[in-house]
Amino acid sequence: MKYRLSVILILSIMMSSCYTFKGTSISSDVTTFYIGNFRNNAANAPAEIGQLFSDRLRDKVLRESRLAYTETDMSIEFDGAVSGYTVSSVAPSSSDGQVGSSLNRLQINVNVDYINHIDEEESFTQSFSFFQDFESSQNLSDVQDALIDDIFEQITEDIFNRAFSNW
Repeated sequence: MKYRLSVILILSIMMSSCYTFKGTSISSDVTTFYIGNFRNNAANAPAEIGQLFSDRLRDKVLRESRLAYTETDMSIEFDGAVSGYTVSSVAPSSSDGQVGSSLNRLQINVNVDYINHIDEEESFTQSFSFFQDFESSQNLSDVQDALIDDIFEQITEDIFNRAFSNW
C-alpha cells in the first residue's frame, strides 16, 4: 500500500510539471504569451474579423492554460491573418424545374505564425480553416455572427492543440 501511494505521488509530481488534465504539454519554461492583432486579408469579410479572432484566441489561451498574457518578453507569440472568407453553395436542390441550393457554406481560413522563443524547434507556420453550413433561405447577415463564433471556436481549438498538444 505504501509503495502504491509513493508511485502515485511521484507520477503526479512528474505530470504536474508539464501536463494538465486537458492533455496540453506546455514546458515549465514557457510562462507568458502574446497574441498580435490578426490582420484581415480576406475579401468580403467583416472589417473587425481580425481583431475578433485575436480576442477569441487570447481568451482561449488565458482560460485553458496557466500562461500569463504580456506584450513584452513573451515566451511564445501568435501572429497572422484571416486569409479567407468564402460563401459557397454546397447542396443543390431542384424545385419547379429550377436548380438552386438548399445549403450555403461559410468557410474561414486563418494563417498562423507561432513563435516559441524558448524552443524555436516548436515554432510553426500553418493555415487553419473550418466551415459552417446554413440554409440558403437565411440571409448571411442574419446568421453571420453565430457562424463566425462557431467557426472560430473550432479554429482556436485546432491552433491551441497544435501549439500545446504536439499533434
